[in-house]
Amino acid sequence: MNAKQSDTLDNASLQQLAAKALTRYPDVLQGELTLICRSENATFVVKLADGNRLALRVHRDDYHQRNEIESELAWLDALRETGIQVPEALVTQDGERVQTLSLGEGASRHVVLFKWIEGEMPTTEIDPRAFAQLGEVTARLHQHSQRWQKPSGFKRIVWDHQTMTGEKGHWGRWQDAPGLQPKDHPIVEETLRRVSRILEKYGKSSQRYGLIHADLRLTNLLLHKGETRVIDFDDCGMGWYMHDAAAAISFVEHHPRASEWVEHWLAGYQRVCALSEDCLAVIPTMIIQRRIQLLAWVGSHATTEMALSLGDNWVADSLKLCQAYLATEQCALAVS
Repeated sequence: MNAKQSDTLDNASLQQLAAKALTRYPDVLQGELTLICRSENATFVVKLADGNRLALRVHRDDYHQRNEIESELAWLDALRETGIQVPEALVTQDGERVQTLSLGEGASRHVVLFKWIEGEMPTTEIDPRAFAQLGEVTARLHQHSQRWQKPSGFKRIVWDHQTMTGEKGHWGRWQDAPGLQPKDHPIVEETLRRVSRILEKYGKSSQRYGLIHADLRLTNLLLHKGETRVIDFDDCGMGWYMHDAAAAISFVEHHPRASEWVEHWLAGYQRVCALSEDCLAVIPTMIIQRRIQLLAWVGSHATTEMALSLGDNWVADSLKLCQAYLATEQCALAVS
């Protein structure tokens, strides 16, 4: 495999690093650490003596700089002030929300400890109207993004066509997706050429491009007592607002009900913000771009539980989506 994998540390090393990081917090925040997820970062649950929980996030070494993580936390602070339920970072004994631990030989890892957010994670098996809730909360985030005055020094990752699907994309190269053969490359390349032309015409006006969550799918949505809560802002950055529509159905763009899910997402979104015809028309392009971006992600995260769970047909389904997009110029959904 040519793709650089997401993190070279094994689980035992990450556990040791998390344990070391936890000691820097007040005694009341000490507890039992359990690794629950490895993707862009490693996430641990901290079980406290009183039964409460916290979430500790160990960042990979080459994805975000410290000031970029602090910028993420600044947006979370601003969102909470408006009543949107999002994670809240806790401070170390030294008063820091982002700590940096040295691994020796110039290597280091950034760590953040968050308050735990209660809620049930919806799945694709539930009522598709959950996507309406997802669309509605996404619209609220976009409204805030357009109005918010970012603090001095604010910096987040940039999501555009090249950084998503280009040769030096943030998630690696789509050509490195396991099971994708060289003979399959031309159809992806043709798809990307069309995507590039459409997005260049669509443009990056302030009404179309700004600070987005960039990974707001059902797995990052929690429902609790009628309230919708959003987690995992690690990928938030500058991107097209309608990219969040594509992100809503990440990995399952080929599902027979994908079009229905998008329709519900749009209904929820437009309860908060009206969308222009141009924004609606660009969504299939955003969806196929996202799917090709995910090919790159699978290539650089091939050993993660998520990548392994996709199955043998996922790449073939991705190619079918490309074919459908090129054939219709309208729909990149439900062709399996």
